[in-house]
Amino acid sequence: MNAATTVGVIGAGRMGLPIIGHIAKKGFAVRVYDIDAGKRTAVEERGARWAADLGALAAASDVILVCVGYDRELRELLSDKGLLKDTRRGAIIAVLSTVHPRTVQELAQQGVASAVHIVDSTVCRGGKAADAGTLLSFVGGDAEVVARLKPVLAAYSADIVHTGAVGTAQVAKAANNLIMWACLVADHEALALARHYGMDIEVLRQALLLSSANNNALKHWGTQTMAWAQDDMAIVASMADDCGISLPQSGVVREICRTLKPRRFKLDEYGR
Repeated sequence: MNAATTVGVIGAGRMGLPIIGHIAKKGFAVRVYDIDAGKRTAVEERGARWAADLGALAAASDVILVCVGYDRELRELLSDKGLLKDTRRGAIIAVLSTVHPRTVQELAQQGVASAVHIVDSTVCRGGKAADAGTLLSFVGGDAEVVARLKPVLAAYSADIVHTGAVGTAQVAKAANNLIMWACLVADHEALALARHYGMDIEVLRQALLLSSANNNALKHWGTQTMAWAQDDMAIVASMADDCGISLPQSGVVREICRTLKPRRFKLDEYGR
């Protein structure tokens, strides 16, 4: 791929918008579609062109990055009557959304008839890393397709890991999220306990970052919005059900996250 390659991006939200800017800065021609036309100015300020509709974006793009929110939206977007009917043969559609692995696998099979390569390319490290262009991208798909996609991913990712076949990037993201939310809950409990014993929480936090208790949620304490906690843990629960296995800790973490979100980082209220 070179500077002449056209990249389509669907979704100009918190993660999509900075990704758009990084891709444009690398010399790719970028076309963007979002259902919210009010985002057009922000998109164009980042060097991308606004697409009037999905069909125009699909027809013009060699690679399409999809940043929509949920399984249902993704399935509707990539239906035979949706994006796939206009996407050029040989193009790559990369799903950045966090969804069930089965969803991407089934969509990838639908893409075969249209000679469109559908892969999953989930991202980790959050909004600040998106702003800085230092995201971690997990990519699931055929090695040849992933190799073609990597120059685009490298525009906004500091690290790219080919996790295996289609769907494995979603598995990797689910594992990441399960551990991340469990760490955030553990951080709250540890720091709340220390607060009740009169310890300076920032002194303790800095000390723990030097210890075996170090974790990313603790490092970035106070910045996590928990916007996707419930959705992330619901996907984990569904995956566990599909496998017929019990993940008791993840079930507890899911319930704690539900009640924690409105009181996050308020240590004096934790556990009361």
